[in-house]
Amino acid sequence: MLTIGNKVIYPSHGPCLVSSIINTTVDERPMTFYQLLVLNDRRGQLLVPVDKVKVVGIRPLLNRPEIPKLLDQLKRPSTASTDRKQRVRDNLKLLLSGSAFDLAEIVESLTELIETKALSFGERCTLEKAKRLLVCEISEVMGETKQEAEDSVDRALIARTRIQ
Repeated sequence: MLTIGNKVIYPSHGPCLVSSIINTTVDERPMTFYQLLVLNDRRGQLLVPVDKVKVVGIRPLLNRPEIPKLLDQLKRPSTASTDRKQRVRDNLKLLLSGSAFDLAEIVESLTELIETKALSFGERCTLEKAKRLLVCEISEVMGETKQEAEDSVDRALIARTRIQ
């Protein structure tokens, strides 16, 4: 059960704050919702039925000790499929999982790929979204600005090219 003031990750939206718990009636049935405030630059509010939290994939933020592991993952060579259609399917599945480590896998693989060939419009958008979500979570966990978090991600990606 979430409580007001918890910070969580909502897949494809990033970090959110549980701002309130709303009891209401929908189709003559009493229902309880978490009201989530999206903490990225786009802001916004989401209502999530309490009984659908697991199905939606809402999870707690990473812990501080997990951030170095996450950044280390960005330094490893990619194992992405060479088939574009399969890669798009794989990346969509990873993006929807809501896992920060899955987001890192998308960022590392598409960043590696962009160094050798042009990405399609869809893959560029996927890379930008995955990186934005990753940066938002790192920023929230570490108490840094988004620019500082993005710099950390960029440094990890640059270190990857030196390791290979």
